[in-house]
Amino acid sequence: MSGPHYVPVLPTRPHAAGALQRLRPDVRAAIRPLWNLPPLPGAPPETLGTVVGTYVGRVSAVSRHGGWIDAPFGEAAQTAALAEALAVYCEWGRLRPVTGPERTAQQQAAAVETARRCHRGLGVRVRVSGEWDDRLGVSVRSLLALTGPKVPLDLLLDMGAVLDDRPGAGKEALRALDALMPLAVWRSAALLGGGIPQVTADKLEEGSCEASRAEWRMWHEVRATGRAYTPLLGYGDYGVQPPGALAQAPAPGRKGGPPWGVLRYTTDTAYLFAKTLTRGPDRIAVNRAAARRITELPEFRGAGAGQGEEWLSDCADGPLTSSEGVGGPTEWLRAGNLQHMTYVVQSLSDG
Repeated sequence: MSGPHYVPVLPTRPHAAGALQRLRPDVRAAIRPLWNLPPLPGAPPETLGTVVGTYVGRVSAVSRHGGWIDAPFGEAAQTAALAEALAVYCEWGRLRPVTGPERTAQQQAAAVETARRCHRGLGVRVRVSGEWDDRLGVSVRSLLALTGPKVPLDLLLDMGAVLDDRPGAGKEALRALDALMPLAVWRSAALLGGGIPQVTADKLEEGSCEASRAEWRMWHEVRATGRAYTPLLGYGDYGVQPPGALAQAPAPGRKGGPPWGVLRYTTDTAYLFAKTLTRGPDRIAVNRAAARRITELPEFRGAGAGQGEEWLSDCADGPLTSSEGVGGPTEWLRAGNLQHMTYVVQSLSDG
């Protein structure tokens, strides 16, 4: 497939790694993930290498075409240990280190040093959660002064949550790109935004709901301007989770959780959500009905469209006497990302 590279911003969690691994080879070849370590509060530096390995090992193994690894929630006391642990996967894998203008001087220096040592380049993640501030451009310029001319640079313009309550996101992205693109000879540049809202139980009272793809509109708005840099601008989003999901610290051994969950489906203009149950006597019937809500949509692309659609079809058509194929939160997230990433890559290829 041709078209711009797709940069999904993903957590270093099993469901995301599993989704990438299960994609068709032609789809996977167009994807360059920006992996994010979760917060690891209180983890002592001497054990961070082992902890990081449990998260990054699996995603490094499936990132055959490259990508980036970031620890945006690392604590100041963990900076050196995190940099050392992540450098292993940059040196021996295909991932690149990430820094940004708001990071500490120690983190910036460590990321630049890893990039120099590993010869894979450096991801510069610039966060713009509201209006563009010219002072941010000054900070990026100062950061770039640390890299020198021999470090390939990738611009990751991260607009954060881009929902309907942020109609000016496209204009702010343009202001940011107009300021940032002249600062370096960027090897690549991607515009990232999270378009999935936080889906709450009250929004699913009728069994389903939908939200528009505001971040997809933002990207097209920027591309339509005809700026010299837009033909090479990559698209990125946060998959089928809201940006805030990345900031959730792991809770090993936690049991329970909410009694409901969500199936997700992506169309050209909207995200569709269907309510599922995680437990209870009606779980099988409700979950198969939730899958049918999606497979019976006019926008459903058919079981042959990809592994996500295949899973949804199998769930919808399964017997009420068996829970096989009904899944749980991990399978629902994995299936959601499978259909979403496949569709995004196809959409980018189609122009």
